[in-house]
Amino acid sequence: MRLIGLASSVFVLVLTFVMSGFGQAPSQQQPRDTGGDRAQQDDRRGKNQDGQAIFRYDTFGDEQLWTAVLRMHEPIATVDPVTALSVGLKVDVDALPAATVAALRAGQVDLTNPAVTTELLRLNAVVGVKGAVDQTGQLTSIGVTCALCHSTVDNSLTRGIGKRLDGWANLDLNVGAIVALSPALPDALKAEFRTWGPGKYDPRHHAFDGTNLISLNSPSLPIVIPSIYGLKGVGFETFTADGPISYWNAYVGVGQMGGHGNFIDPRIGLSITQTPDLVTSKLPALLEYQLTLRAPEPPSGSFDKEAAKRG
Repeated sequence: MRLIGLASSVFVLVLTFVMSGFGQAPSQQQPRDTGGDRAQQDDRRGKNQDGQAIFRYDTFGDEQLWTAVLRMHEPIATVDPVTALSVGLKVDVDALPAATVAALRAGQVDLTNPAVTTELLRLNAVVGVKGAVDQTGQLTSIGVTCALCHSTVDNSLTRGIGKRLDGWANLDLNVGAIVALSPALPDALKAEFRTWGPGKYDPRHHAFDGTNLISLNSPSLPIVIPSIYGLKGVGFETFTADGPISYWNAYVGVGQMGGHGNFIDPRIGLSITQTPDLVTSKLPALLEYQLTLRAPEPPSGSFDKEAAKRG
């Protein structure tokens, strides 16, 4: 039941080549009309903003798995923030009202109260998790986004609560322990998921076809959740090398997250077709944003620069 293993796909960026007056003396060079450049830059910025929203907030309709099949909204409604943070869920401080941030700093929020978790979901503040809360304060549905596994926070307010770091692997996230809370799964499968541990996930164990969980490979072989920054210019970015980023985004979005869409790969015997397709049309913008995520600078003094230059 693939949470969101990785988030991946390759897209060809369009470069704008502008005639520079090569071969002319500087004084003879013609002025360049940059209107087209600005339009393309604005278009790229727009796509990046769309892609960021997709990455952070779009469930692709995967509530069909997390709510309808796994019934995850039932146990999550009983989980307090302390427990949620202990299994690696993160809170986006920028999504919280100023009064809530002040109360957290002052220790005036009861983080042992499950109702606080529901309120954080209502505020859309839990990174990678989207919950619907009705007028009575009841959690009625749960879905997940790419950011669940591939974003973390900088802990600027406290551990697990801070500003988003998109593209960084959430190595605190215990996917197996979270999914094992489902009241719909058999005990043997739950026990297997609990063996994964923090920061690991098996993206080839099961897939979801829109109705049922399909067994792919056994025994489970979980891998470390990867960061997805610094992928611009990389060829085969996925650990299996069986496709570029968009292949993996489609595989994960549909087969792992449980999104409502299409994915077909005869090599692994998987063919999923659902109407409407809520995934495929979003892959280009998602990729555009992913390719803007740069690898962070290493901390000062963390490695020998001269030795690195020598290889």
